[in-house]
Amino acid sequence: MDILVTDSRYSWSRLAITLLVGTVINAGMWAIIVIMPAVETEFGGNRAMASLPYTLTMIGFATGNYVIGRAVDRFGITWSLIVATIVTALGYGLATLSTSLIMLSLAQLIVGFASAVGFGPLIADISHWFVRRRGIAVAITASGNYLSGAIWPLVLAGVLQDSGWRTVYLVLAVTTLVVVIPLAFTLQRRVPDEVQIAAQQASTLNVRSSGLSPRALQYLLGIAGIGCCVAMSMPQVHIVALCVGLGFGPAVGAQMLSLMLLGGVGSRILSGLLADRLGGVRTLLIGSFLQCIALFLYLPAGGMVSLYLVSLVFGLSQGGIVPSYALIVREYMPAKEAGERVGFVLMATIMGMALGGWMSGWIYDLSGSYTLAFVNGIVWNGANIAIILWLLSRSRPRKTVALAA
Repeated sequence: MDILVTDSRYSWSRLAITLLVGTVINAGMWAIIVIMPAVETEFGGNRAMASLPYTLTMIGFATGNYVIGRAVDRFGITWSLIVATIVTALGYGLATLSTSLIMLSLAQLIVGFASAVGFGPLIADISHWFVRRRGIAVAITASGNYLSGAIWPLVLAGVLQDSGWRTVYLVLAVTTLVVVIPLAFTLQRRVPDEVQIAAQQASTLNVRSSGLSPRALQYLLGIAGIGCCVAMSMPQVHIVALCVGLGFGPAVGAQMLSLMLLGGVGSRILSGLLADRLGGVRTLLIGSFLQCIALFLYLPAGGMVSLYLVSLVFGLSQGGIVPSYALIVREYMPAKEAGERVGFVLMATIMGMALGGWMSGWIYDLSGSYTLAFVNGIVWNGANIAIILWLLSRSRPRKTVALAA
């Protein structure tokens, strides 16, 4: 009797483990946002300087998605996870020794680079194990990043208040080592060659329909990713600082961030279900358009209640955007290069987050408010929509079929 290789019971159990791993190891990306006001108070500097550790975290995270993604293509996910976990914990430890923003920023560069294994590389790995339900599988895996941002700030809020941000980082270092390394050993199984061959044939037909080479399409998606994520970064990176500036306090900002990211989880799941019907390009266009509307809603919002509501709307609007890029890569590009290709495009989206996080702080320092920063995000979002509309007009992707062994 044939045993289904893709979309199988094993595929779903692997997905559950992958989600848990991502939820734990992605914590470093979000922890720096929560401690940003405390860091600004301790080390001084303006809002743009206080954003520097986050910016370097995202630069490291972006680079790590590409470099570790290539390692996953060659060595598999297990050993890539183990090495990256150890380096992440070392980065946390170095951060606790920081005596300046520059030292903290360099430590965060390490944390960001290594913890990237929990995003693009994990997404690329799980995408091999699903065909019919690849959209929802990728969305669930990508949700580990948002779950991490929604859960860890709330879990560690008391530690931050009672013991300071350095203790928060020590807790994260120990938790990452204890949880991720044992789980990594459960992911050693590799996908059969015939699965990758079938995916390769489908992606070759798809990329020909677009009239672009895989490399040209990769770069185009990278440019689109920068645009949408410059826009996405404004609320995600600066919501805590915005609430502090309005007198609501960092705890309220952390709650809004968690609400935003929980909404993003719901959005990612719904987008994954939608992508299994419509494909990655159409799903990306829908998400980008909804994100643009949500950014407009931030402009009149100034009260605590209105910011809570708009933050939830924003999360529900944009959560499916980044996973859609990974789906487009798998639909149009070689399966054997999934780690590298997904890593490159997600690297571009994260560079957009880093650029947007810094840019919003810079605009705030110049103008004294975040209004123009939101307008800046809307403009970048419009450029993303234009690119995706152009791509949609040129191609009609075909799907592969599930395989049995």
